[in-house]
Amino acid sequence: MDYTPCRREEEEEMLSRRGFLSVASVPIAVPAMAANWSKFRGPDSTGVPANEAGLPETWSATENVAWKAVIGGSGWSSPITWGERVFLTSAHAASMTATPEGGFYQGAVESPRPEDEHRWLAHCIELGSGKEMWQTELHRGVPKVGRHRKNSYASETCVTDGERLYGHVGDLGTWCVDYDGKLLWSKKWPPVRTRWAYGTASSPALHGGRLYITNDSEDQSYLVALDKVTGQEIWRVDREEPTTWSTPFIWESGERTEIITMGREKLRSYDLDGKVLWELSRLSSLAIPTPFSSGGLLYVTSGYMNSQERPIYAIRPGASGDITLPQGVTSNEYIAWSIPQGGPYHPSGLVYRGYYYTLFDRGFLTCHDAKTGEEVYGKQRVSRDSRNFTASPWAYNGKLFCLDEAGTTFVIQAGPEFKLLGANELGEMCMATPAVVDSGLLIRTYSTLYKIAS
Repeated sequence: MDYTPCRREEEEEMLSRRGFLSVASVPIAVPAMAANWSKFRGPDSTGVPANEAGLPETWSATENVAWKAVIGGSGWSSPITWGERVFLTSAHAASMTATPEGGFYQGAVESPRPEDEHRWLAHCIELGSGKEMWQTELHRGVPKVGRHRKNSYASETCVTDGERLYGHVGDLGTWCVDYDGKLLWSKKWPPVRTRWAYGTASSPALHGGRLYITNDSEDQSYLVALDKVTGQEIWRVDREEPTTWSTPFIWESGERTEIITMGREKLRSYDLDGKVLWELSRLSSLAIPTPFSSGGLLYVTSGYMNSQERPIYAIRPGASGDITLPQGVTSNEYIAWSIPQGGPYHPSGLVYRGYYYTLFDRGFLTCHDAKTGEEVYGKQRVSRDSRNFTASPWAYNGKLFCLDEAGTTFVIQAGPEFKLLGANELGEMCMATPAVVDSGLLIRTYSTLYKIAS
């Protein structure tokens, strides 16, 4: 956009009233075409951008900050981008809410269900300036179910196809908004009981003309396909699963396209019509990390800290039937390698330059050969003091980036030798996984969206 000084002052005043404030003192040059980070962990769900040149490696709340936008309400949905647009969602309570507390909680720890009205909003922000382009109300009402005190009512990450934005809250609804902020369709979901009233977090997956959604709960679990243009239900298959929070992954292996879903009971692959192709048991008792593919293998993991099973699996294409490994066996025809007790609780795995990295919630990192599973190095402490990690790691420029819940990103040398290179502090709680674009890095804290640029 071309801002005159007068127009710019008027918009800054308007955005300030709405809860957004850009701190860039001068307009920042907008690249002709930015890479699209169109869903959780990027276009291929790996957390690794296609273009690594010029991306920032050091920052703070004031250093290398291109702009920051203060966002009202709360939400842990990750930012996504398409061209010069940044999208995310938030939930706004009529009364003030307490800042969530980080750390670990054992068992049934939920915040009281609020009794005041909430507003669920989709936000569109200009990538080059941090200015709000529009905000659209998706829903208004009193929440019918509770949430874990670390969760939010806007934790699911949106997905976009370059024409429409798709937002989702598992126990509330799914919405389609065009790029002008107009609501095109909505589909309501009934409130459901989740394990220990933790709430929902599984984001939608988009492929072709369909939106795929996993709704796993303590009531009735299912995988559903919606027409992305109309919101009409195309098919639905029931799942024998209790609550999960993992996002489904569309695996295009070269042999076929399949929908990969994590679960507490089974990892399942479905074809695009909802038929089970293969399945695998022996998983953790809670499923949160998102599957992804790299170098021809599918990587899946789950690792609830109190579970006997905390596996990592690297799976070859073409499987069928039940491919579960017997006790004590770590590979078979379709499982290239596995580690029975190597998986994390919240963060998804990361493959970068031939190595598979696991970031554990309590601040340890391990490294394995991505093709063979051979250990390169065992648990290395990322930080000297006790830190908690929920966001998934990402990588570029030969470095790994691990963002803790306190807002500090630890920079680690990629490769066979563990070496901590530095730490970048923002000083506010973070649980959303950042987005990487050609012109920088987008990090969402509890109150603020930062664009970091070199």
